[in-house]
Amino acid sequence: MSSTKAAAAAAVAPEPQPFRIFIGYDPREDAAYEVCRHSLLKHSSIPLEIHPIRQSELRASGLYTRERGPTESTEFSFTRFLTPHLAGFTGWAMFVDCDFLYLSDIQNLVSLTDDRFAIMCVKHDYTPKESTKMDGAVQTVYPRKNWSSMVLYNCAHPKNKVLSPETVSSQTGAFLHRFSWLEDDEIGEVPFVWNFLVGHNVVDPKDPSTQPCAIHYTTGGPWFERYKDCDFADLWLKELEEYEKEKQKKGDEKEKMVKEGKEENGIAASAV
Repeated sequence: MSSTKAAAAAAVAPEPQPFRIFIGYDPREDAAYEVCRHSLLKHSSIPLEIHPIRQSELRASGLYTRERGPTESTEFSFTRFLTPHLAGFTGWAMFVDCDFLYLSDIQNLVSLTDDRFAIMCVKHDYTPKESTKMDGAVQTVYPRKNWSSMVLYNCAHPKNKVLSPETVSSQTGAFLHRFSWLEDDEIGEVPFVWNFLVGHNVVDPKDPSTQPCAIHYTTGGPWFERYKDCDFADLWLKELEEYEKEKQKKGDEKEKMVKEGKEENGIAASAV
């Protein structure tokens, strides 16, 4: 290889590592998970590695042993805090509830990550008005509510090492959801538009900075009959339609490939 070619090869930048995203999964909200995932991938300008956090899999592997309590509205109420562990305590990763719809490129959020912080999130001042949510789950009120629904984790930060499977399976909800293993100045803040709470946050038509980048159907989304007409339901339903069309198209293409493969095998067999 000439020196010119060698220099050119050396100058080629390595492929960027995918940004890791862990989405809370609950069997009752499978459609919400698929729509959240679809919207992330559709808008992203960077490679993503998306994983569902399924409680059944974590239990089967011995990573989660906590008994489910009466105030846990989803299967990922506590498993979300395993994100740094699942990411190998390296780099940055994001946890997000499945009831999110992304309208913007996640790269714009990832670019805000700052190694001075152990985590970054939207610091909501939120007190729900309803006593129940979703499909009748109890609505609980506590300090820093909804902060943990979308978190950027600096997984290598020493303080996050405390989030072991043993800790997540045994610590109190207050300790985990209030980020009690961290000092206040170790919690960074991102704009509220990345966790725009339906029914709480408001768009100011005169201020573009209030337009949501990620809509959070925190009390329930249109996949529940009770919330089929909630704010921004039309956007979620449109995304669901897109996802289902793409899924159908992929299924048709796979079926066609299988059929063509069988026909080719039949032709080859008859020629023998």
